[in-house]
Amino acid sequence: MAHLPVIFIPVCFLLLVAWPSFTAATTLEELQLQLNQLSKNYKILEEKVAKLEIALHVAKESAGKSSISRTCRDTRLADPSLSSGMYWIDPDGQGVGDDPIYVFCNMTTGSTAVPHDSESPTDVGHCADPGCYSKAVKYVASSRQMLALAHLSAQCYQSIKYDCNYAPLKLNDVTYAWWNDKNGNPQYFWAGNNNRVHICQCGIDGNCVDPATKCNCDAAAPIQLSDEGVVTKKDVLPITKLNFGRTQLETSSGVHTLGPFECTGQVAVNRMPSSCEDLWKTGHTLSGLYSLMGVSMVESVYCDFSKLPHESGFQKWVGFVDIKSSPTFFYVRRKGRFDKLNTPIPFDHVMLNAGGAMNWATGIFTAPRTGKYFFSASGMAAYPKASSRLYLDINIYKNGHSIAIGGSDSYSSHWTVESFTLQAISDLQKGDRIWLAIGGKAGSGYIYENGFFHFTGFLLEEAVSVSLRAPN
Repeated sequence: MAHLPVIFIPVCFLLLVAWPSFTAATTLEELQLQLNQLSKNYKILEEKVAKLEIALHVAKESAGKSSISRTCRDTRLADPSLSSGMYWIDPDGQGVGDDPIYVFCNMTTGSTAVPHDSESPTDVGHCADPGCYSKAVKYVASSRQMLALAHLSAQCYQSIKYDCNYAPLKLNDVTYAWWNDKNGNPQYFWAGNNNRVHICQCGIDGNCVDPATKCNCDAAAPIQLSDEGVVTKKDVLPITKLNFGRTQLETSSGVHTLGPFECTGQVAVNRMPSSCEDLWKTGHTLSGLYSLMGVSMVESVYCDFSKLPHESGFQKWVGFVDIKSSPTFFYVRRKGRFDKLNTPIPFDHVMLNAGGAMNWATGIFTAPRTGKYFFSASGMAAYPKASSRLYLDINIYKNGHSIAIGGSDSYSSHWTVESFTLQAISDLQKGDRIWLAIGGKAGSGYIYENGFFHFTGFLLEEAVSVSLRAPN
């Protein structure tokens, strides 16, 4: 009754304006003309009221646009008490991209159905050539919104049926019928997801009326037949045009029925986001810089959510983010002399040992995280006077294998001290061990005392992806 004043007042006004005063000379013909005019006025008013109602509904929806779900599945999750029916959704994101779309939501399954203008059975008429009948399919949604819906959904599909009487889809290697996919490309499969072959559901099931064909209609029999199937190849849907031919005979007939574009399920992101698309799928719509999980390190990227994932510029790589789950660096020194061969060199002074990975008493560092590490050692080697060459090799060992070598030598008639230095960068797995040792020498040289021997190391770059998978 809320609309009664809106309808009643204009009707009365129209009646007063349109109905002239009667005279004795008024004829039956004139009355009929006046009645026709009143009828036209009423229809105009009725159309205006209907448009106002639609505008009011859209205005209410627009006012609450920020709360519109992206799919029917999300709508059902937000309110499980809702019944199946028509709802507004916004697949490409709230507040960005194209306007929301009005779709049918199946609240039992959570599926989204996008209606179009070709759902009713439609006769293709009579014509002879391949694709001589052609009908473009007009959806209530933009192609952008339907593409976004497909990106968000686990499955998308569309049913199609062709009732035929001596109207083959393909005959004698001539293709008379096909449909166009979302990109306008011709497709010749009428069920399933194999777009490399001409086939219908009976061909998939192996029960076509003519075993030599892949579709019932291809039997080209003068009897009523039908091919009905569901196209499930998501990346080519929706169907945008239908094309049929070879129905020129009086006895030939073809009627197509195309179901709505339907999507269901969700493409789940069950891990740390590794792309802007992952963020988009989880509901992010604010463009900006984001930190994402790369192959091994955290990366910084710019996400432009005004675009869809397949569009150029949607994601722009910026650089790496230096993240370490725990600080790891050390600096140890040794003051006493050391001359043992192939033995880890212990230390007697700890200057730094963040993370506690360096056991200074044994001289062994154990990697606490998988990643890239840097090590450096320097010191002095002392040599007595000798008549032949003396040398001392210092090695950095990784799990018993030398990864770096440095040292010094001497050939002098008096006692000398020579410096040495060595560095290494190495990829280590958690638990790998690093130490210094004298790997070789000639004569009685030794590592000089008085605190000139230094060993440092630190984590350069952590393989964060590995650390996240490791148990705590």
